[in-house]
Amino acid sequence: MYEKWMGVLLKCPLFKGMQPDQLKSVLSCLKPKVGSYARNECVAVVGEKITGMGIVLSGDVVVSSENIAGNRTIIAVDDPGEMFGEMAAFSGSDLWPSTVMARSSCEVMFLPAEKIVNSCESACASHRMMISNMLRIISNKALALHRKVEYLAIKSMRGKISTYLLEQYKRVGKTTFILPLKRNELADFLNVSRPSLSREMSRLMEEGIIDFHRASIKIKDLDSLRRMAD
Repeated sequence: MYEKWMGVLLKCPLFKGMQPDQLKSVLSCLKPKVGSYARNECVAVVGEKITGMGIVLSGDVVVSSENIAGNRTIIAVDDPGEMFGEMAAFSGSDLWPSTVMARSSCEVMFLPAEKIVNSCESACASHRMMISNMLRIISNKALALHRKVEYLAIKSMRGKISTYLLEQYKRVGKTTFILPLKRNELADFLNVSRPSLSREMSRLMEEGIIDFHRASIKIKDLDSLRRMAD
């Protein structure tokens, strides 16, 4: 039943270290549901009942939150094999804390949290491995959210942009890379307006610190970028 997604699922952190037969055994125990969504369709809506943590099987989704004034903040953009809702699913709350929207047409698998934490009838090693992976994932997600708070604490526009670009440089190991977020998504992630972001990036280009074309970025003056991020 789940054979068409085995390649993607084996790359998911939740199933790290498993062999295909072990994954099949776990899936038969969890009995997850799969949903298909069109571009810009809501996969989950803040305040609605949680149906389980999600794994993106194809396409990609945007996880975001909105304050009382209607300003959106992007929490994550998840590609195939990546997860969302794991912290909420295990929090004891039965409501989604964020909205998840299909960035492109996508398929999403939902796994019930209670079946993950409760050992299966055979108490198999693969299920224990999955629980261990889940603990690691939640810990890493907590660290990522802490990093998001640090972004919000950066007061200057240049500081936010410089910090983000330096993190992408460290991630890929090259001074030329493709931004994983669209311009409006990056503005939401950094909690700034899109026009202000575009103006500041244009200034950085005029000063010879970066160069860019659409989503492609080239860091030309790494030292200056580091100083602005301090």
